[in-house]
Amino acid sequence: MFYREAGQFKSSYKEDQAVFPILQDRIGIGIILLIAFVGIPLFGGEYFISAIMTPFLILALAAIGLNILTGYAGQISLGTGGFMAVGAFAAYKFATFTITVGGFEGTMPLVLTILLSGLVAALVGIMFGIPSLRIKGFYLAVATLAAQFFLEWLFVKVGWFTNYSPSGVITAPPLVVLGYEFNTAAEKYIFTLVFVAVLALAAKNLVRSHIGRGWMAIRDMDIAAEIIGFKPLQTKLSAFAVSSFFCGVAGALWAFVHLGTVEPEAFGINRSFAILFMVIIGGMGSILGSFIGAGFIMLLPIFLNNVPPMVGWDIGVDMVAHLEFMVFGVLIIFFLIVEPHGLARLWTIGKEKLRTWPFPY
Repeated sequence: MFYREAGQFKSSYKEDQAVFPILQDRIGIGIILLIAFVGIPLFGGEYFISAIMTPFLILALAAIGLNILTGYAGQISLGTGGFMAVGAFAAYKFATFTITVGGFEGTMPLVLTILLSGLVAALVGIMFGIPSLRIKGFYLAVATLAAQFFLEWLFVKVGWFTNYSPSGVITAPPLVVLGYEFNTAAEKYIFTLVFVAVLALAAKNLVRSHIGRGWMAIRDMDIAAEIIGFKPLQTKLSAFAVSSFFCGVAGALWAFVHLGTVEPEAFGINRSFAILFMVIIGGMGSILGSFIGAGFIMLLPIFLNNVPPMVGWDIGVDMVAHLEFMVFGVLIIFFLIVEPHGLARLWTIGKEKLRTWPFPY
């Protein structure tokens, strides 16, 4: 069987702790990156790239952020959309801020703008994560839900965040990096892909570090984690900060790259629930699961819109929307009962079967 790892020996601790210790995984990731960086921009249509792949990557990045907080640290959050809004509006303020140095006027570099917007979202996340030191579970979910509504209301009511735009809508400046402007759908996709690939690799390494082990210890039993040396204050707030940073960057990319023009309602409570569904269906506590969940949520409406007419079942648009909610509900109940770790766990079980095939043990 192609996935059997017999003969792959590790001769050092560093090799044993590699991100992808199995050769087949390294080959698979290499092929996926080759397709993502070369195949899709060259052969993908404009609609496929701009309407499917680019939002898929951005939502996967937001799902990684929520997965860090909920899946790895065990802190429930319903305010993901609010933290994405913080990133989007912070990036807009940074991008429209004029810097004067020695008589030369200019704006902040785009990449630095997006990263700073993530830092602003991290600070806001820390502020709203403080209640997690006293409350947990359902009560923490309600507290983060309040953050969602408060942030959305703030960006609607306070005109400073939109530079006093009468419509309350912000328009992103051109995507220019080192004098090169990203205009086409493929260029914007590459711009997003670089951010997502780098941050996903950073998240993968972060959850394997001392910080990540602290998050998982707090998730499993906070009292035991404190006894073995992890400080609940720093550990929980660091999870909120890192999670909000990822969501903030995702919000900035959503506003600057995907939509170009955005209003606060684009980051409403439905956005928060959609990203939570991605984490539950894809797999809690899994970086891979964030991508699988985002892909599933993105592809399901396309499947429901195209497959029924192919088999002669003519259904209306409103019925498709209802079917989406029903399928999401059924899948969430199924995964919560049968497999809480989602589709990513099923993929892991499949790999284990391939390693031992045809023997049962």
